[in-house]
Amino acid sequence: MKLLIATVAIIALIIAPSISADSPRPGLPAAVHYVSHNTVDSIMSKGGAIVNDPGFVILANRREAAAVEYHEHTNHVFIVVEGAPTFVAGGTMVGAKQTAPGQMRATSIEGGETFHVSKGDVITIPAKVPHWWKEVSTKTIGYYAVNMESE
Repeated sequence: MKLLIATVAIIALIIAPSISADSPRPGLPAAVHYVSHNTVDSIMSKGGAIVNDPGFVILANRREAAAVEYHEHTNHVFIVVEGAPTFVAGGTMVGAKQTAPGQMRATSIEGGETFHVSKGDVITIPAKVPHWWKEVSTKTIGYYAVNMESE
């Protein structure tokens, strides 16, 4: 929880100088949000949105290994709070299929960089980089995803 607050605070400090009260831009918070730790814990237990502004979303996720993802405009910051997955980023998607405009899924990645992730680790994934929770030795992984849309 403290790690999430610290990470979100750092992100806010980086982007705050560019926020205009008149015209929020995609990928930046459109409002001030306070979400209590009790609410965050409740959302993490089932997964879902903690903050949901246009182009700026913070999710609490709990999942098993999953398909490869690719997002044309979504940049991620993943903050791992439990579990021990193997994560792959970059490389070439195998069996890629478009699932929505600017979104693709695939069965695997050839090449890419492999990371053995654990609680407390932070991963950043720019838009247009395939990424994959390949294996989760602990059955599930819990993480916060800060998603920022780019144009």
